[in-house]
This record gives sequence, structure tokens and C-alpha cells, in this order.
Amino acid sequence: MRVRLDIAYDGTAYAGWARQADRPSVQGAIEDALATLLRGAAPRLQVAGRTDAGVHARGQVAHVDLPPGVADDRLLRRKLNGLLPLDVRIRRVREAPPGFDARFSAVSRTYRYRVADRPEVVDPLRRTEVYVVPRPLDLDAMRAACPAMLGEHDFAAYCRRREGATTVRGLLELDWTRDDDGLLVMTVRADAFCHSMVRSLVGAMLAVGEGRRPPDWPASLLGSGARATDVVVAPSHGLVLESVAYPPDEDLMARQAVTRNVRSATGGAAGATSKTGS
Repeated sequence: MRVRLDIAYDGTAYAGWARQADRPSVQGAIEDALATLLRGAAPRLQVAGRTDAGVHARGQVAHVDLPPGVADDRLLRRKLNGLLPLDVRIRRVREAPPGFDARFSAVSRTYRYRVADRPEVVDPLRRTEVYVVPRPLDLDAMRAACPAMLGEHDFAAYCRRREGATTVRGLLELDWTRDDDGLLVMTVRADAFCHSMVRSLVGAMLAVGEGRRPPDWPASLLGSGARATDVVVAPSHGLVLESVAYPPDEDLMARQAVTRNVRSATGGAAGATSKTGS
């Protein structure tokens, strides 16, 4: 039986989502809890987006194939949370519909990055989830830089390239706002992200907000085909995976067929899709 898990975690103590041999990971914590519960080998989780070390999540999604009748959804959630550390929580457990794949069925992922740019909004209780900068940022300039980034582009300038992985991505939403707590918040939504793409976008936008670069600079790097050495990757702790969106159940298999193909810079397909990242 395929089960969907909706997961939240504080990534501070973890070397990212993906299991590692000698460092703690969110995947490892959940798989180990499942192994204890099932009294056997750890079943393998498939995740919507493999977050980097220190990145948090409120709306992560994973699936796992379990023997039928292991437990009802509510009991399985309660048992898993009883075995997990308090910085990892299973928010919901449910039987997945036919054709569901946490990674390949997703249509978009939404991240937010939070920045404190004024002394009066710095909250020490939120130090593990908000990036503090030493001077005020120009919100209007950062917002002006966003529209030209939208659409499908080659984001190689903002990605750490991986062998066989595409850097063509479709950016659906990108904006900066100031929330009720006075924090600057970047919201970004895309069909998928390549490795370190979100934090590189933040770094480029912060350069605009600081006045070191003009608003048209981030978009000028698109399509370069190579990593931009002057784009600074923002720290991981300000980043949160907020949600993952999926199509209606009847479209899950069709969505998989789309996302299992790599897009070229001209929009063509060229094989298996790359992994998402932050």
C-alpha cells in the first residue's frame, strides 16, 4: 500500500533531507522510525524535494510503500511521531491515490526565505529561521527584479550543476513582501528547482536590495549556461519549503510522464528529470 506522508521539520540539526552514512538526516530519522515500527528493514522514502543542510519544511511530502494493514492512518501518524525527535513531525498520513509519486507527480514547490534587515525586527527566538542582515534593504528594487525572472529559463547561473541533470526550470512565482512582523519575505514557486537554486536567487536579490547591483542584473544572468561566480548563495537557515502542489487524482500518471523527461533550453525532452533542491 502506498502511503503519503505530509512532513514538517526544523532542519537545523540535520545535514539535509537525504540519508547519509555518517551524518543525521531527516530521511534517516523517518526511515529508522518506520523500521522500528515494522520491526524490519527500513522502507525507502521518496520525497518531493530534497532540501539542503539546515533548510526547514512546513509542507514536505513523501511517499512510502508499506504492507497492507500496518495501521490506520491516524494510528500510524501517532506511532511515528512517538518515535521521531521533536524537530521532525508527521502532520498527516493517508493512503495515496493510484498513480501518486511524491516527486514525479508534483506540479510545483513553494519556498519562502525570511530576512530581518532592521534591528527592531530581529527576534532571537527566531534566529534559526530568519537571516539577519546588517543594513536596510530596498524592497522596491528587489520587487522590480522579480518579473523578468518568471517563465521557463536555463537557470545554470543559479545552480550547482549535477551530472546528467538539466538546469532548465519554469519559475511560476517570485516576489518580495514585508510581513506583519517587519520581516522581508521572498516567495518563490516553480515546477522544480535545481541544486542550490533558491538560495542563489536570494543571494542575487539581496545584492539588488543592498544597492550593489541594478534590478535588471539577476535576469541578465539567465541563459549563460554556467554557474555565476559573483552570485552568493544565501545561508540555509532562512529557507522553508512551505508546500508542494499536485494535480487532481485522475491526472497523477500524466503528470509523471511530463516530469520524468528533462527539458532542454528550447523546451524539448531529453531523458529522466533532475532532482529538486534548495
